[in-house]
Amino acid sequence: MFIDIHVHTSRWAGPPKADGKPFLSTPEQLLDRYDAIDVEKAVLLPIVSPEAMQFTQSNEDIIDVARQYPDRFIPFCNVDPRLLTNSADAPLGKLLDFYREQGCKGIGEVTANIPFLDPVVQNLFKHVQRVGFPLTFHIAAQMGGLYGLYDDPGLPQLERSLALHPNLVFLAHSQTFWAEMAPLEKPADRYGYPRYPIAEEGVVPKLFRQYPNLYGDLSAGSGFNALKRDPEYAVQFLNEFQDRLLFGTDITAPGTATPLVDLLLNMRTNDKISESVFQKVARENAARLLNLNVA
Repeated sequence: MFIDIHVHTSRWAGPPKADGKPFLSTPEQLLDRYDAIDVEKAVLLPIVSPEAMQFTQSNEDIIDVARQYPDRFIPFCNVDPRLLTNSADAPLGKLLDFYREQGCKGIGEVTANIPFLDPVVQNLFKHVQRVGFPLTFHIAAQMGGLYGLYDDPGLPQLERSLALHPNLVFLAHSQTFWAEMAPLEKPADRYGYPRYPIAEEGVVPKLFRQYPNLYGDLSAGSGFNALKRDPEYAVQFLNEFQDRLLFGTDITAPGTATPLVDLLLNMRTNDKISESVFQKVARENAARLLNLNVA
């Protein structure tokens, strides 16, 4: 039923969290979860930047897992924009070409804590656009102390990047992105999950209307909250941008919640969205974007 555009796994769980629990599910644990919530396929996103976790993993780890379960997992590669020479002319395209030859379908989740308009980030975008990968990214509300590409309130650096790279599909994700479904009532709202309804549209729907290369990754609490905070507006948003919104879970540890599953199913059951809209968001948009051979 679902294709998950955003998940993390590893054959090696890495050092445990402070509570002693693992950071990541194993592929087998993940497949057990998917069988329970009817996820047929999933995009695996490597974690390569040091800001994101207390350990990093290789692209090869993800490729090996996808090759072990080719009917269930789709590998993305990941390239930190500081890789090779940490410069605006680093030949990152050679790496992307290599990983495309190994079966990767996209790049992400890009989590380096660098501004969008930093030359090294723009260099990465340039190479990704040439290769033709979609790019999944996390936005951070500050420099230092968080992971994700930095942008200012109102997301002007993302907007400039969308304009500079019109043939690059940007898969937007994270609290700082989805918080701007409505104008921010206070700066701290960029860090979390605003609960107030959408009385006035924020920058997110406006960017969707202006830039056809902007897609929405609805994974994690941030994507769920973007719809849950105002159910009436969520229907309008899903209908208007039904061709560019994608289901995701962002499962990391084995117990990660997946509230978007029930939300979308309930919206379909209660005729808030049509079967056509549901199918596009649940699986068809991902299949089209990634050129998947699915029934």
